[in-house]
Formats: sequence, C-alpha cells, structure tokens
Amino acid sequence: MVIGIIGENCSGKSTLAGEISRALGAEVVTGRDYLRLAKTESEAEALFRDKLRRAVSEGNVIYVISEPELLKLLPEGAIRILVSADLDTIKERFRARMHGGLPAPVEAMLEKKHGMFDDGNYSFRFDGASGDAASLCAELQKHASAPSAATETASA
Repeated sequence: MVIGIIGENCSGKSTLAGEISRALGAEVVTGRDYLRLAKTESEAEALFRDKLRRAVSEGNVIYVISEPELLKLLPEGAIRILVSADLDTIKERFRARMHGGLPAPVEAMLEKKHGMFDDGNYSFRFDGASGDAASLCAELQKHASAPSAATETASA
C-alpha cells in the first residue's frame, strides 16, 4: 500500500506519518529523500516511481509531500491523505521550529501557501491539529487487509 500524506509545512504530516508507520510497519519517505537512490535526479526519480508502483500491491510506503510538484510521483492506487491545520497553528509550529522567531518574509510565505492543497482529490482529510490518528490508522489497516479496497478508495 502506498499512502501519500500531503499538506503544507507544519500541518502535522510527519507526526501522522509516524503514527501510521508504527501502526502498519511502513517505510516513510519525505519530500525529495528519494534522490539518495541514485547519482542523478532522473535515475533516482525513475527508481522511486518503480518502488512506489510495486508497493501499491506489496509492502507499505508512506510518502510525505509538501511540494505540489511531487504529487506526480504518487502512482495510481495510492491512498491520498490531506493533512491540514489552521493558519495560526501552522505559524505557531513554524515559530517553534525556528526557536521562537517568525520573520515577516516566512510569515508571508506561509500565508500565501495556506490552502494550496485544499482543492485536490483525497481518500481522507485529516485535521493536523485535532484529528484522531488512531481512527485513521484503523481505517488504513482495513485497507491494508483488503488491497482491492485501497485501490478503489484511492481512485474514487
């Protein structure tokens, strides 16, 4: 099973990926980490696409995405989860990540990008501030035990 966890910076994607990984025993790949697979970007991308295609039916891979251009790497049959949080929560988390400061250009960037994934087609939508990760993990475990259902949900 391939699970794409999609969302803005500091929305809760990595936290959710960790919870799902523990529940399903899945490998987690974040952003452009796949570039480590080969010496060239094109070769690494091809290897990663192949790995994800195979994982749709065998194994579990979670791909954490915060850049729209990386959505193209998710294969048909992948489960897509949008993780979102309100702008104030995102700013608060980013401020903590930056040790208490949030420079004006960074704040403006967060405001500009807020909601950039909202209009996509997702299997699940998860509130990264108050969502119930255990319930979502239970739903995903049902999909893991019925691979055809995971494909149908992802395609819907």
